[in-house]
Amino acid sequence: MVPQRTDCGPKTAPAPRWRWHRGCKSQRGYQWRFPQELQVPHRSLHLRRDEGVLTVPPLRAVRVWTPFLFFAMNTRVEMNDNSSLKAALSRRTVLKATAAAAAGAGGMVPGLQSAVWAQGSDKPEKEEVRIGFIPLTDCASVVMASVLGFDRKYGVKIVPTKEASWAGVRDKLVNGELDMAHVLYGLIYGVHLGVSGPKKDMAVLMSLNNNGQAITLSKKLADKGAVDGASLAKVMAADRRDYTFAQTFPTGTHAMWLYYWLASAGINPFKDAKVITVPPPQMVANMRVGNMDGFCVGEPWNHRAIMDGIGITAVTSQEVWKDHPEKKLGTTADFVRKYPNTCRAVIAAVLEASKWIDAGLQNKLKMAETVAAKSYINTSVDAINQRILGRYQNGLGKTWDDPNHMKFFNDGAVNFPYLSDGMWFLTQHKRWGLIKEHPDYLAVARQVNQIDLYKEAAAAAKVSVPTQVMRSSKLIDGVVWDGKDPAKYADGFKVKVG
Repeated sequence: MVPQRTDCGPKTAPAPRWRWHRGCKSQRGYQWRFPQELQVPHRSLHLRRDEGVLTVPPLRAVRVWTPFLFFAMNTRVEMNDNSSLKAALSRRTVLKATAAAAAGAGGMVPGLQSAVWAQGSDKPEKEEVRIGFIPLTDCASVVMASVLGFDRKYGVKIVPTKEASWAGVRDKLVNGELDMAHVLYGLIYGVHLGVSGPKKDMAVLMSLNNNGQAITLSKKLADKGAVDGASLAKVMAADRRDYTFAQTFPTGTHAMWLYYWLASAGINPFKDAKVITVPPPQMVANMRVGNMDGFCVGEPWNHRAIMDGIGITAVTSQEVWKDHPEKKLGTTADFVRKYPNTCRAVIAAVLEASKWIDAGLQNKLKMAETVAAKSYINTSVDAINQRILGRYQNGLGKTWDDPNHMKFFNDGAVNFPYLSDGMWFLTQHKRWGLIKEHPDYLAVARQVNQIDLYKEAAAAAKVSVPTQVMRSSKLIDGVVWDGKDPAKYADGFKVKVG
C-alpha cells in the first residue's frame, strides 16, 4: 500500500498511467501519476486530496524523451538525494510497478507495460478512439493493436467497432459516430470527391495491408469450364444470359480489382454483366442461393466459399497487382485537424501491431485465432490461418505457396501512403464513369494522404519510410502505372465506360 498522511489524500493512487505533468502553482513542483501498487516509502511524499498524486519539490533537471516531439527537452522533475526516494522512483522500480499493474490487463505484449509518451504538446487530445472495421482478415492490425496493448503504449485506447457494411462505415465516419475506420482505399477518395455518398474532406493515415483479396467464381460456372478470365469470357460468349458479379462498394478496392480483371479478359463489367454491391460477410450466403456468378472480396470469404463447396478462386488480387494497396486507416480531415496527436498515436500503435503480426508464424496463428472470434470475423480459424501463411488452393485440386500473400508490415513497405496509389484509384473511377472529368490527381492525393503525419508516427515507432512518395507497378494486363501522366493512363484503356 502507498503510505499516506492522515491529514490529506486518499489511501490509494488510482491514476491510469505513468506520466509527468506540471504541478499546481502553490506547489511549484511536478507530479508523478502512478499505479496504486507502487510502494514509495518516503515521508516527504504526500498525496493531493483530489487526484491521489505524489508530489515533491523539484530539485534538479533531467532530460525527457517525448516520442512525437522528436527531441529531448530539459524538464524539471521531482528528485531527491535521499536514497529511499531514489530507489522508489528508479527506472527499474517504475517498470516493475507498471508491470504489476498491467498483469491483470490480460493479453498485453511483454515489454509494453510502460507508456512511451510524456505529457506535453504531444499528448493525445482524444484518448479513446472508436475505429470501425468490417469482418475481414485485414482488420487484424487494428484489432491486435487493441488486444495486445500497443495502443496504451502511445496513450490511447482503441475501441474496435464491428460494422455491417462499407456504406455503414462511410456514414458513421462522415457523421462522427466513428473516429477512424479500417476502410477501403477507394471509399475514402470517393467520399472526398462526393462519389457514392455525401461529399466530405477525408484523410488516409496509413496503409493497413497489401494483397490478400481474391475473385471467386461459382462452382456452377467452374463446372462449365470457367476457371479463369479467359475461360470465363468463352463461357459467357457461348452461353448468352445475364451474368451477375458482386463487389463490396462502388468506388472501393474490390470493385476496382473485379473490373480490372474482367476487362483484362475482354469483359466489360458495365456492358457484358450486371454488377451488384454486397457486404463482405454476406458474399458466401448470396452465392449459395444463386444470387451471383462471382464476387470479389477480402479473405476469409474466398477461402470460406471453397470450404463450403460453392465456389473456386479464379484469381488472387496479388495476381492482378503484386503488393497492391488495400485497406487504409481512414478518417475525416476535420478529425486530423482537431486531433493530430491522437492520429499520430494511433498510427504508431497500429504500426507496431502490423510489425508484430508479420514477425513470425506463431504470431500470425495467434492473430488468426483472435480475429476469428465472434466479436470480430465470426468464422472458423481454419478459414483464416491458411491463406494468411500463403497456403492457397483454388477449390479444383490446385494448391500452391504464394509468397505474395497478405502482408501487414513487410519491413515497413506496406504502410506508407504513397500518393501514386491514391491517384490510381482516381484513374479507375474516371475509367468506369464514376467521375465525369479528370480531377487534379496529384493535388487530391496530397490533400487526402497524410504523408507528414505518417512520417512522424513512423519515427516514433522506429519504422523506416521510403524516400519517394510515388512508386511504379505492372498490373495483370502488362500496363505500367507510375503516376506520371494519370489522365493519359485513365483514357488509354480499351475496355472502359463511354
